Amino acid sequence: MPKTIAVLATMDTKGAEADFVRQEIEALGDEALLVNIGVVGPAAVPVHIDTGTVIRTGGGDPDALLASPTREGVGPYLVRGAQKILLDLVLENKIHALLAMGGTQGTSTCSQVMQALPYGFGKIMLSTAASGDTEPFVDIKDIAMMFSVSDILGLNPFSRKILANAAGAAVGMARKSERIIAAEAGSKGTIGMTNLGVLTHGAMHAIDLFHEAGYEVITFHAIGAGGRAMEQMMREGIITAVFDYGLGEIADDVYDGLRASHDPERLTVAGKLGLPQVICPGGAEHIGLLLHTPNEAPEAYKNHAYVFHSPVVFAPRLGPDEIRKVATDITRRLAHSKQKTVFMLPLQGVSRYSIPGGPLANKESDAVFFDTLRSAMPASIELRELDYGAEDPAFIEEAVRTLIRLIEQ
Repeated sequence: MPKTIAVLATMDTKGAEADFVRQEIEALGDEALLVNIGVVGPAAVPVHIDTGTVIRTGGGDPDALLASPTREGVGPYLVRGAQKILLDLVLENKIHALLAMGGTQGTSTCSQVMQALPYGFGKIMLSTAASGDTEPFVDIKDIAMMFSVSDILGLNPFSRKILANAAGAAVGMARKSERIIAAEAGSKGTIGMTNLGVLTHGAMHAIDLFHEAGYEVITFHAIGAGGRAMEQMMREGIITAVFDYGLGEIADDVYDGLRASHDPERLTVAGKLGLPQVICPGGAEHIGLLLHTPNEAPEAYKNHAYVFHSPVVFAPRLGPDEIRKVATDITRRLAHSKQKTVFMLPLQGVSRYSIPGGPLANKESDAVFFDTLRSAMPASIELRELDYGAEDPAFIEEAVRTLIRLIEQ
């Protein structure tokens, strides 16, 4: 059966490009559904869903808003309307990929729409802004940003090739849309696990053990977007149990570091959903800072023990008063966890950096960290202390056994 690719763009200014993409999709044997979000004038080509319908679906009055349109006034209704229309089509299996195109304004609008669509559904953003900082557009979703190189303003020998490439990529994604995100046949389920570079040996051992027990694992680099993406997959039902092994995002939230999630929901979602979870404060004894001058310690942290995680990533050890705030924030977030939660303390160090002999070993800070976690941990959470480092095989084996017990009990 032919697949259907939704094409989202301002069809008043990019109608020729959208129609070219439609022709390319149809030439490959699939179908295109054109969705207009242009507000400057009428669509330059026939569309399947017009701007007025999008605005109305988003809760706005198209006659009033389009009489004297402004991007600020119309934008929120376009985003909400396109999100609802396209998400409904995805859930009804009526579209199988989304190709959007735009400049900075169009990219901002279209990417907000894409962020509302499920993981695994094909999303391509052809954009003039794709060679810069794409974090505001991609955020935590699997959006493929494709640089248009030239402006998306008129057809020419170069733009036709770029548009054809984008159409081909969207068709390829659509034809794989039947492979939904699900555990393989025979798997007992999918576990989400956070990781940091200072925990990787332990994470690899945990993955092997989970696989041996019949579980699949999705691992997330816990440097801001990673933990948030894991928790969004919990909400979408992709992940049904959690080994939250790295909590550096919480430490960096407290001190505005490189790994900060900037999300008050971080470390609360599994508890709110009642998912089984084992938590380790891996990597939370230090923070990560991005340096402007490579290999030069910031003045404010020259009196701390520190390492250069890379020439431009600086990792200072938190002192007793500093780390107390991290422990307090962790326990505050965990107040949402009422069941099936075990917090495991590796008393010989929460990362490779802070085990005995490590460059950030500091027993005084460890003691304050652990004592604060003990005293403030919600009563509903089981706190277990093991005399190992966070990467020690024995620690990982106990963590894996514990999570499997929580899942299967």
